[in-house]
Amino acid sequence: MDAAFWHDKWDRQLIGFHQDDINPFLKRHWPAISHSLGRVLVPLCGKSLDMVWLASLGDDIVGSELSEAAVRSFFDEQQLEPVCEAGGELTRFCDGPFELWQGDLFALTPQQLQPVTAFYDRAALIALPEPMRLRYWQHLASLLPAGTPGLLITLDYPQQQLSGPPFSVTESWVRQHSEGLFEVELLERSDVLADNPRFVKKQVASLDELVFKLTRL
Repeated sequence: MDAAFWHDKWDRQLIGFHQDDINPFLKRHWPAISHSLGRVLVPLCGKSLDMVWLASLGDDIVGSELSEAAVRSFFDEQQLEPVCEAGGELTRFCDGPFELWQGDLFALTPQQLQPVTAFYDRAALIALPEPMRLRYWQHLASLLPAGTPGLLITLDYPQQQLSGPPFSVTESWVRQHSEGLFEVELLERSDVLADNPRFVKKQVASLDELVFKLTRL
């Protein structure tokens, strides 16, 4: 799965993965992640309204997104006019509490981010197939100072019954591949099959949403 796949999705507005509401698991569990104002990293952020909710708490938001169309759409919908600056292979869009880096996530460096105090991953890990998923997970860890907490939301379903994205990322995958990178705590597992018509239509046997608290080691 290359960059052209995601550019095509945004260019044709085939963005069923975009949620029109704030993620309820974010609202429910973010207080367990962060209690202080800081800089929250949101990888593969798209134009997620979750960033707006996080910013409403007083946090600064640092997003990373491949698609320029997604970034510009986010600022347009929030009625903001970002300043754009080239930063190596990436372009930085900034206005208000939002700083979005457009381009290849793997080109992002800790120096560009400045120290972040928390992170939120709802749509990044489950968007990537193996082995890109593992590469992303290791790169994400490299961007975070030790002790940084984060909220991770994944989906767990029989992968053979439906091709991704979104891909199934099980609790065992998260625990196995976080060894040496993150401390992992499962906060919630919820059956969400009835709320996802695509999975029901494809007769997927089960669909759980998993919510983790992670802490960078």
